[in-house]
Amino acid sequence: MKKRVFYTELAYVFGVIILAIGTAFMTIADFGLSMVVAPAYLLHLKVSQYLPFFTFGMAEYVFQAVLLIVMMILLRKVKLTYLFSFVTTVIYGVILDASIALLSFIPADTFAVRGILYVVGMPLSSLGVALLFRTYIPPAAYELFVKEVSAKFKLNIHKFKSVYDYTSCIISIVLSFAFFGMWHFEGIKAGTLVCALLNGVLISVFTKIFDKIWFFEDYLKNRRVKL
Repeated sequence: MKKRVFYTELAYVFGVIILAIGTAFMTIADFGLSMVVAPAYLLHLKVSQYLPFFTFGMAEYVFQAVLLIVMMILLRKVKLTYLFSFVTTVIYGVILDASIALLSFIPADTFAVRGILYVVGMPLSSLGVALLFRTYIPPAAYELFVKEVSAKFKLNIHKFKSVYDYTSCIISIVLSFAFFGMWHFEGIKAGTLVCALLNGVLISVFTKIFDKIWFFEDYLKNRRVKL
């Protein structure tokens, strides 16, 4: 089977859109969000009690800005790439809020419908992340953190992604208890644990599929500055 070219710029566009839509599906399903976005979702739930305009997308801006700062401290450097990552976060957040608004019209009041939304949303999220790992354009802070830190310390990116997911899951549980009381779970449910176990695996599977059918190439070959 002859491989086809897939431009990394398209990988960026599709990756951001697919990731946001996948997250929106899981939000509406309410079986538990991806452990990666759960902390931002919890922040949204808490702050929106006092500031109703504070959306899930806005919470992503705030949380990922903090993550970028932590990453720069770990790497001990600041690059334009890292700052541009925040732009990606804003784009992702806007698409996320728009997707949630559109999907909110789906009557997700039965277990079956919610199950379908979850089963569609989780692999979509993994697919979006796998695409973002293949572009030179800075992804959102979550993916950039995994990509840069694993490269810096020479770690297997897929294994490190799984460790990062597990850590995010623990942080989410702590935040849920701190915000809403002990043993009160918000955004952290059975589906979150499923994500913790399968997200890294699914990203690896999608990556292998990509390698079989495409080779990734930059369309803007003559750009002067590589982000």
